[in-house]
Amino acid sequence: MLFLKKIRQVNEEADNRADVLRLSLDAKNKVKIGQFSRGGKSYAKIKALDHDFGNEFTTPQGLFIPKLDEVQIYFTNSSVTANFIVDILIQFWANNQYRFPNVKKIVLNQDNGPECKSTRTQFIKRICEFAGKFDIIVYLAYYPPYHSKYNPIERVWGVLEQHWNGGVLDSVDAVLKYAQSMKWKGKYPEIHLNVNKYKTGIRLDKQTMGAYEKIIERDKELGNWFVEIKPEKCKKLIMPTLW
Repeated sequence: MLFLKKIRQVNEEADNRADVLRLSLDAKNKVKIGQFSRGGKSYAKIKALDHDFGNEFTTPQGLFIPKLDEVQIYFTNSSVTANFIVDILIQFWANNQYRFPNVKKIVLNQDNGPECKSTRTQFIKRICEFAGKFDIIVYLAYYPPYHSKYNPIERVWGVLEQHWNGGVLDSVDAVLKYAQSMKWKGKYPEIHLNVNKYKTGIRLDKQTMGAYEKIIERDKELGNWFVEIKPEKCKKLIMPTLW
């Protein structure tokens, strides 16, 4: 399949270059908070309920660096929106940019989910802001439908699910502690809790999105699936008075 050939090529080139950093992002399903068992049994010394009553939940968004086998997990009790996804990317880069002084380009592996796809207007706006703010090229490389399981972060979710299966996740703190005690390739993940509230349904009007479409570069063959965003163009659109 042309999609998979292209994404393999993009990923291999990124991992072989010192000036490119590849990140794999994805959200796991919501984690129900409550005193109920997972997988029908509990290994914790807490009496578990048979059914998952209650409406409290938290959602983990993973950020995985394949080249270094490093995992960061950002939890939210709100909605996983375009703003949330870019906010954690900003947080990650603001805290870790010093570690990658030679990196001029970030490749983002994601599935084509509704909040992060390249036709999601608010996501494109925020990613352009990120590129302009940090003066870095961003290349969006999406996995095609039914192939998101190849996104590297998905393997991390499998390990996490196995790790806390049978545990009683009766509080957000319990969820965070379980996640912190997981190991990926012998390394503990870095855990964050985002307490911001995110509104859903934020969109740009057609005219505003049209301006962003002019500055992003979609692949000639695969269009929405591979998109390059250059900081110079973003800064001219977002901060025109400075240029």
